[in-house]
Amino acid sequence: MSDPNHSVLDEEALDWLVRVSFGTARPAEFAAWRARSPAHETAARAAETLWREIGQTETAAAFACREAVRGPVARLPQRTGRRPVMGRRAALGGAIAASAAALVAGSGAFGPLAGLTADHATRPGERRAVALPDGSTVLLNTATALSVDFGDGERRIALKAGEAFFEVAKDPDRPFLVVARGGETRAVGTAFTVRADGDAVQVTVSEGIVEVTAASGEPMRLLAGQGVSYGGDGRDPATRPHAVNEAVATAWRRGKLIFNQRPLVEVAAEMSRYRSGRVMVANPDLERLPVTGVFELDDQDGTLRAIEQALPVKVLHLPLLTLLR
Repeated sequence: MSDPNHSVLDEEALDWLVRVSFGTARPAEFAAWRARSPAHETAARAAETLWREIGQTETAAAFACREAVRGPVARLPQRTGRRPVMGRRAALGGAIAASAAALVAGSGAFGPLAGLTADHATRPGERRAVALPDGSTVLLNTATALSVDFGDGERRIALKAGEAFFEVAKDPDRPFLVVARGGETRAVGTAFTVRADGDAVQVTVSEGIVEVTAASGEPMRLLAGQGVSYGGDGRDPATRPHAVNEAVATAWRRGKLIFNQRPLVEVAAEMSRYRSGRVMVANPDLERLPVTGVFELDDQDGTLRAIEQALPVKVLHLPLLTLLR
């Protein structure tokens, strides 16, 4: 059994890192805290390791290097008669700032960047229905961005980020196309979902028939209750058409998240899509814990409480970050 005192110190160390990152505490104060005992120092190092993992992106690395050269700690107010703190501590300050910047950028707190050039976009946690000019409707899920281009010969939607459910009005003379990551989903009159998740695209059919074509692949026909996925830039489909539980896959339309023996790490990633911040599993030993249940999308805190009660995990809330540990 873990020592509860160590757990408290771990949380305090993370709290110090967050406050230093966002400028509400000075690195010197954190240094004084960690010098109080070997246990404090151990907790601080563990927190720094976790924080670096959060901010390990190319952008964060470049930011860290730039900030370290500038010496961000040296720019903070210093007590009279003290020399500016440089070297390793300055680099640490840059790394912490980089992690904070990466966390804000990666959290999607302000919605997808693609939304700046899209015709329609939603913020994290927002769902919105849009009526299209041809009588079709599209329901945008969280952090989604898409553009509409209807002409005489076709109706084209560019899904730039996120997930959308399409109910297509029949028009045999103008196919309805959804392009995402180099691939294309074609329909005449049907209902289906397209989700662009990182480099992967998933298509799920609720009604009718659609045809999915990756950039370098042959067209594949999907029936209601089937799904398929393909890689980034429209590479050949990663899967053949397969049966899916459409009610589970599109439960978000009804304001639900449904998990059936899903690993905790996948549940955390799914929850992150609907929050202005990230949900992370801090301990690798917990990542495969199975989660089963029906949860309310609009009650994320309730979902976290249920997970905390059902599994041997503790929820730690930080700015833009929720840790399951």
